[in-house]
Amino acid sequence: MHSDPTPSADVIIVGAGPVGLLLAHDLRAAGVGVVIVEQRLEPHSESRASTVHARTMELFAERGLLEELGPPPKGGAGHFGGIALDLAEADPSHPYAGQWKVPQTMLEAVLAQRAMVDGAIVRRGHRVTGIVESPTHVEVEVSGPGRKRRLRASYVVGCDGESSTVRRLASFEFPGRDAGRELLRADVRGVDVPNRRFERRPNGLAIASRWPDGTTRLMVHEYGRGPRERPGDPDYAEFAEVWRRVTGEDVDHGQPLWVNAFGDARRQVERYRKDRILLAGDAAHAQLPVGGQAMNLGLQDAAELAPRLAAQFGERPDDSVLDGYHDVRHAVGRRVLANIDAQAHLLFGGPEVEALREVFGELLELGAVRAHLASTISSLDTPRPALSRWSDTKKE
Repeated sequence: MHSDPTPSADVIIVGAGPVGLLLAHDLRAAGVGVVIVEQRLEPHSESRASTVHARTMELFAERGLLEELGPPPKGGAGHFGGIALDLAEADPSHPYAGQWKVPQTMLEAVLAQRAMVDGAIVRRGHRVTGIVESPTHVEVEVSGPGRKRRLRASYVVGCDGESSTVRRLASFEFPGRDAGRELLRADVRGVDVPNRRFERRPNGLAIASRWPDGTTRLMVHEYGRGPRERPGDPDYAEFAEVWRRVTGEDVDHGQPLWVNAFGDARRQVERYRKDRILLAGDAAHAQLPVGGQAMNLGLQDAAELAPRLAAQFGERPDDSVLDGYHDVRHAVGRRVLANIDAQAHLLFGGPEVEALREVFGELLELGAVRAHLASTISSLDTPRPALSRWSDTKKE
């Protein structure tokens, strides 16, 4: 195995999704050397997430990203567990009140371009196979096209998703529960079904939204149906059969662009940091990606971590500052996961949750309740991460 004689970077980021790319962007803006290791050869071609909330819009605005992102269009009112909730009620005076639409594909492209222009190195097609930590640095073993090599850095950050290799190799404790229910999702062309917003039917939940390009995003949950054992994503035939059982509609003739499944798992690492190895985004917490909260939570992890990590390369490095990343984000993550868990019960429950949904509907008639829940979903009830809170000067 080839071993670099000198450090490959100040920080190695594993994962080139939105979380890893935002972290790379912010670290490079602070002058910190970054290498991103990503096992996929190409970025995702489908937008797995697209909803952006007010706090994340603030982060984009601070970084001058909004123009490059569109600017993003409004994304509708929002919901809590499928019950209508206008997220603008969190703070009607906020410049980004409500929710916005930024396709994940666009966000990744903009962040990757920014990071690489600023000097970040992206190694695609490289899979992490080992991590060796010492008191002064971390070595990461990677397997890439035609060769294996060992990269070295002061810190490693796992931004590699719910099935994180970094989390597994570094033996982070990840308590919680696996998914007991799942939602199937497909982007399909050539189908004509009515738009549905969390339509509860006798056999399950159906959602349908037609996009401007003619693609329809379909999502369906059959009451009582748990995750299935599969070698990969579900196939379209399985999706179409579940859709038929829930809605009575035939979508067999559709042209699927993408099919996947996600469940109501709830897990969170006990510590977001183990010495020189840290986690952010879904590598640190697993949750149902309802209402865009999963992507927003991860992006805000990255924004909180970057200045704390950059400060370790400044004139006054302070380990307690880096420890503070866990203190802040673990508490936020725990609260968000509880919020999502409550929504999952309202969404996926069958007739047994109708009474609970009725009570929630009555509570949502109260302005204070709407404002509280909207603020929680929008993350406006948490401290805003700052670009340079812990470091006044860039690393030279």
